[in-house]
Amino acid sequence: MNELSHYPNLAPIETPADLRRVPDDQLPTVADELRQYLIEAVASSGGHFGAGLGVVELTVALHHVYDTPHDRLVWDVGHQCYPHKILTGRRDQITTIKKKDGLAPFPRREESEYDTFGVGHSSTSISAALGMAIAAQRRGDRRKVVAVIGDGAMTAGMAFEALNHGGDVEPDMVVVFNDNGMSISENVGALTKVMARAMASYRLNAWRERAKRAIPKQSFFGRWFKRWEEHAKGMFVPSTLFEELGFHYTGPIDGHNIPQLLHALRTVKELPGPQLLHVITTKGKGYAPAEQAQIEYHAVGPFDPEAGLLKKSAPTKPSYTDIFSDWLCDMAAADPRLLAITPAMREGSGLVRFSREYPQRYFDVAIAEQHAVTLAAGMACEGAKPVVAIYSTFLQRAYDQAIHDVALQNLDVTFAIDRAGVVGPDGATHSGSFDLTFLRCLPNMLIMAPADENECRMMLSTGYGFNGPAAIRYPRGSGPGAVVREELDSLPIGKAELRRRGHGIALLSFGTMLAPATHVAAELDATLVNMRFVKPLDETMILQLASSHDALVTLEDNAIAGGAGSAVAESLAAHGIVMPILHLGLPDVYLEHGSREEVLSLAGLDLPGIRHAIRARFPKLVDASIASAV
Repeated sequence: MNELSHYPNLAPIETPADLRRVPDDQLPTVADELRQYLIEAVASSGGHFGAGLGVVELTVALHHVYDTPHDRLVWDVGHQCYPHKILTGRRDQITTIKKKDGLAPFPRREESEYDTFGVGHSSTSISAALGMAIAAQRRGDRRKVVAVIGDGAMTAGMAFEALNHGGDVEPDMVVVFNDNGMSISENVGALTKVMARAMASYRLNAWRERAKRAIPKQSFFGRWFKRWEEHAKGMFVPSTLFEELGFHYTGPIDGHNIPQLLHALRTVKELPGPQLLHVITTKGKGYAPAEQAQIEYHAVGPFDPEAGLLKKSAPTKPSYTDIFSDWLCDMAAADPRLLAITPAMREGSGLVRFSREYPQRYFDVAIAEQHAVTLAAGMACEGAKPVVAIYSTFLQRAYDQAIHDVALQNLDVTFAIDRAGVVGPDGATHSGSFDLTFLRCLPNMLIMAPADENECRMMLSTGYGFNGPAAIRYPRGSGPGAVVREELDSLPIGKAELRRRGHGIALLSFGTMLAPATHVAAELDATLVNMRFVKPLDETMILQLASSHDALVTLEDNAIAGGAGSAVAESLAAHGIVMPILHLGLPDVYLEHGSREEVLSLAGLDLPGIRHAIRARFPKLVDASIASAV
């Protein structure tokens, strides 16, 4: 825990009300201490890092100028909210962030009245703030509403949908565009090139302000200068884009200069109608290693702030993301039709190697999940073989495209779904609890869940070779350590694998639940089947098990509601079979943050939880099965 005596200016600030009593000229010192406090806190516990360092001055200025929480401050993405949490009564808890029973990793309404809108995914802030502004104005409430959008979130279509609407209804609200040129990786796309021109406008701004003071406004040269200024502004500054959408544009200004920030925020605060303040910041500001390696310092584990991040030793076994990365490059070498798409998740989804080896076949579409999926559909229409690498929770944002643009047309698109099931520290916003449920109901969709690393590679080949939409969902982190074959072999579609023949009870395991299920099956002398396919199910296997066992147990790291276990129950019902069946999976709640192991334990999906649930439901069957084995 940080020693507060080292932070004499930050220590007295328990709430933003305390900050508002600090004189303007002392705020830079507060910001310096806040940045150092953040560095020490994240170094001791880990967490999102670079984005927060980049908004220290902006966070101080916003809470100083606006009467939060009465005035609404809406953050986007949430990666940059650590300074906000420190200034809003959670300073002493900041090292508990992402841990079980600790602070949430992103803004969360239940956690603080200062967290006006829950967030974890990008590009929601302008829509939410616009809704707040409209509702406040209808009540005659004069509170101010501010949306802070950055970390690449302006590249998503939802942000422009909100700007389009906001410019039409003209509410009193402010959008602060925190332009740091980064999401996790560098920002990509044409919009990024437009924004990059703002960096060249600092000198222009300084020159034109001096010219304004020197030239009388009503003179010939004054009128000529006004026309030239508007033309030059359009050349160098992306103001035209926002002003044509109905937002009065101010900036760009230095987002690390507190006097400039205070002046600009106080100005836009009093202006009527929709305002956009463009601030230029540096991700990782104030910590040299983070400024120089912005991708590596986006999110970190504990580290020595004096030495920086230590070079990681090679992992003892590859992660599922590593398995996908190697498979993608191997399959690309074998098939020139393969194209890879990611919505701004090059590092997280394992596409770094592919982007270097096959740059002409790699498409980072920025934070635009809907576009990513329909782009893949268009590619498939022309005979390409697109692979969409996407997190489970990010695919949720492109669900209509998966239905309407891919599955409905039975197009040959492969979805490599990372971070499926329990994710852990990032909490409910990033927990891939629902993909089996929302994909299973789609006609034409092939769905697989690997139990180990080699099976993951084989399923990727199976899905890629399938002539239609296919989804392979795999978890974050490493598997049980299976030997991975180099061949690009496939699996017979819809065929399960009998792992153990026992008595009384049959365990039907989907995906990563096979490891704990193996131990439980041995203890209870139960039959164990690695189901492999969620759609199509191996109904032949299910009917055989139903006819030869007294009860079935399904296991999955997906929501029980509508998941793989539901598919088994539906299959039995369709054949008129009534028998005892226990579904084990994720409960009907949003899972809190904690380690993956802690969350699985809370869900009853660790070894003790599975054992207890089966014994509690089928005590006589368990005892009889064990007795017969002896």
